[in-house]
Amino acid sequence: MANKEGLRYPSIDQLLGKIDSKYKLAYAASLRAKALKEHDDSVIRAKCSKPVGIALEEIEADKVEINFTKKL
Repeated sequence: MANKEGLRYPSIDQLLGKIDSKYKLAYAASLRAKALKEHDDSVIRAKCSKPVGIALEEIEADKVEINFTKKL
């Protein structure tokens, strides 16, 4: 795994095991990445260096609780 940026790491297949939709995954990752940028959590130990990559790592590691509500 020389290149750990982008969608190569973490694995999209593993992430879709956590969240059942690519759209929900993108939404959740964007919200978490925004929170990371706002709080500037530079003490986080992650393999990825960008906020979206860190957010995806956290989702994969179950460090982020995500609740989606169904609207009718």
